[in-house]
Amino acid sequence: MKKTITVIILLLIVVIFGGALYYLYQKNQEDPVTYKTEQSTTETIIKKTVATGSIVPKEEVLIKPNISGIIEEIYIEAGDQINSGDLIAKIRVIPNVSSLQSAKNAVQTAKIDLDNQERVFNRQKELFDKGVISANEFDGADVTYKQSKQNYEAAQQNYQIVRTGTTRGLGSAANTLIRSTVTGMVLEVPVKQGNQVIESNNFNDGTTIAAVADVGQMIFEGNVDESEVGKIKENLPLEITVGAIENKKFDAVLDYIAPKGKEENGAIQFEIKGTLNKKDTTFIRAGLSANASIILAKVDSVMALKESLIQYDPKTQKPFVEVAVGEQEFENRDVELGVSDGINVEVKSGIDKEDKIKVWNQIKKPEFGN
Repeated sequence: MKKTITVIILLLIVVIFGGALYYLYQKNQEDPVTYKTEQSTTETIIKKTVATGSIVPKEEVLIKPNISGIIEEIYIEAGDQINSGDLIAKIRVIPNVSSLQSAKNAVQTAKIDLDNQERVFNRQKELFDKGVISANEFDGADVTYKQSKQNYEAAQQNYQIVRTGTTRGLGSAANTLIRSTVTGMVLEVPVKQGNQVIESNNFNDGTTIAAVADVGQMIFEGNVDESEVGKIKENLPLEITVGAIENKKFDAVLDYIAPKGKEENGAIQFEIKGTLNKKDTTFIRAGLSANASIILAKVDSVMALKESLIQYDPKTQKPFVEVAVGEQEFENRDVELGVSDGINVEVKSGIDKEDKIKVWNQIKKPEFGN
């Protein structure tokens, strides 16, 4: 019985030992790893960051009334091209009761004073005609009478302005006629006929009757993340891509970077603005969403390698590549790198165009079982 167990154990040892020898033999028969190589190429490399935003007019003017009332007529609509001074709307005044009563009282007071001065003037004239008073005294009474007459007419005009918004002699300066203050395109007319509007004054912005802007001068207005704002500066070139206009890019210049960020959805965003340099007649509608590629650096026609070919020394962190010096033989060469776009990187020195660079991190093909 003991002999049988011993024989079985010996057979197991022999089988295991034989299997190990076979595995090592098969391992030695495997083909050695063959590394592929690539050469440098000539590329134009652009390093950039992207900001999201929209296209808006450089200067948008809001036309507001200087008197409160009801919109009686509107003479424009969105999309119209208008000039400075063109009529936009007409307002029917709804007078303020207190102001109307004060103006009416002022007219009555002025009329009382005028009647009194007229009587005084007539008496002084009779005395002057009889030679009782001097010419100087009569001239004083004449001036006072004319001033009272003028005050009465002014009180009447003020009463008409309070009651109707206009009066005889104002012409195009009437408060009820709203005119454009600039030349440009009407972007929107947020009011309709019959709407009540409030005048613009020191205590109220007033109701916007129309928004007018020069659509020939547009800007990009957007935001960049706090992680990118340190990389950009004024006067950098921008490439604007408008979502609604396919296969078209517009050049711009970065004019403004906000000195203070604002929190949006948990992240700090900084506002930027860039003036578009339109060289064609493409019409860009105000408010269209757009992306701006901020060009941080650009090099034309330089020797470049793929970023994946670059290795870094674990101690010095200096970049190097492995250059083929024979059949599957490579040597390390330090390289000086330049601008990178994340895919390709500029190589300033360290290798030649003809050098073959080892693809050191090539992906192995998966092994499929039988």
